[in-house]
Amino acid sequence: MEEKFVLNEEFIKQAESVSRGAELLPGGIKELAIKMQKSAESGKPIRVKLGMDPTRPDLHLGHTVVMRKLKKFQELGHKIVLLVGGATAMVGDPSGKSETRPALTKEQVEENAKTYFEQMSKVLDTSKAEVVNNADWLHQMKLTDLLKLASNVTVAQMMTRDDFAKRYAEGKPIAIHEFFYPLMQAYDSLAIDADIEIGGPDQRFKVLLGREIQSAYGKPNPQMVMLLPLLEGTDGLVKMSKTYPEHCISLTDSAKDMYGKLMSIPDTLIMRYYSLLTDISDEELKEIEEKLKTENPRDIKMKLAYTITNEYHSNEETKKAQDEFVNVVQNKGIPEDIGSYKLTENKNILDLLLELGFVASKGEAKRLIAGGGVKLDNEKVSDTSLTVETTSLPKVLQAGKRKFMKLEK
Repeated sequence: MEEKFVLNEEFIKQAESVSRGAELLPGGIKELAIKMQKSAESGKPIRVKLGMDPTRPDLHLGHTVVMRKLKKFQELGHKIVLLVGGATAMVGDPSGKSETRPALTKEQVEENAKTYFEQMSKVLDTSKAEVVNNADWLHQMKLTDLLKLASNVTVAQMMTRDDFAKRYAEGKPIAIHEFFYPLMQAYDSLAIDADIEIGGPDQRFKVLLGREIQSAYGKPNPQMVMLLPLLEGTDGLVKMSKTYPEHCISLTDSAKDMYGKLMSIPDTLIMRYYSLLTDISDEELKEIEEKLKTENPRDIKMKLAYTITNEYHSNEETKKAQDEFVNVVQNKGIPEDIGSYKLTENKNILDLLLELGFVASKGEAKRLIAGGGVKLDNEKVSDTSLTVETTSLPKVLQAGKRKFMKLEK
C-alpha cells in the first residue's frame, strides 16, 4: 500500500515566501510546496529556468523582480538555470510586438549576454547558476526533429497568442519561422529538465507551452510556471522599459540618479515597489500601508528610495544621493559637484540637451520641456526653438530634478 504524502507546514511557508506577488500554474502554492518538500526528501534541488534572449544589453529594476525570485530559490538550495537564447535570439521574438522583431547575430548575442550576467550579479550569485545556451542543442536538430516538435502544436493554438491574433486581424504579415520561436523555447524546458519556469504575464503562452512539450515527450512531472507582474516605470502608467528612458531606472544608473528617479514615482506605486523590489516582510508591508493613511508619503518614499538604492550602491554613495536630493529638490538648491560645459557657439536647446546627454532623443527633450522640466538659471524653458546664446553665459541648465550643468563661454 502506497504511503500517504503528508505536506509539511515548513514548505508551505517557503512556497508562500518565494511566490509573493506571483501567479503559480498549475496547483498554486500547494503544488509548489509539494515540489519543495519532495526536493528536500530526495536531496535533488529544484531546477528553476529563466530564459533570456539578450536583445538589449542593459537591465533595469523591472528585470530584478524576476532576479529576486531566483535569488530566493538559490537561498533555499535550489538550482538556477540561466538559459541564453543563442538560437532563439537569432530568430527574433515577436512577443508583444506589432511586427517581427529583428534577429541578432551570434556576436551580438554573446556581447549582450556578457553584459546581462555582469548586471545580474548585482542581485544573485551567477557563479552558482548553471548557464546554458540553447544554440548547443537547437542548432543540432535535424529536420525530422523539428517536424516532430512542431507536430505537438496546432496553428489554432498558435493563433491564441494575442500578438499573432492581433496582427492577423490587422492584415499584418506573420512569417512561418515566428511560430518556431515559442516552440524552440518550449523545447528548452525539455532539454534542461526544468521543474519551474519564471516569466512575465506576457510570456504565459510560451512558458505553458514548455509544460505541454515536456509532457508530450514523456516527462512525468512537467514544469510549474511562475508568472511575475511587470513593474511600471516612474510615470506609473506603462511597464518599465528602455523604450522610455525617462521613466526607466537602470541597474547602471548612479546612486544619485537611481535615488532621484525612485523619489519621482507616484505615491500609488509605493506599496508595489516595496512588495516587488524589497525583501521586507508581509507584516512590515501592512505597517507601511497603514502609515500611508496618516503620514506624509514623501517620507515613506524616501525610505523606499534609500532601501533600493543601497542594494546597488554603497552606504556612502546612497547617503550622499539622499543628502543631495534633499538639497536640490526639497530645498531648491544646486548640487555642489555640478559640472561645467564650454559652449563655443549658439545652440538650439534641443540640440544642447542631446549633446550633454541629458536626454536620449529630441523627442524626449520636447516632452521634458512641455512638462516644465527644463530650466535656465531656475527659469522654465517653454520654447523648443530657443537658442542658447554664448553672450548670455554663464548660466545653469537644469533638466528634470537631477541633471545640472553650468554653461560657460
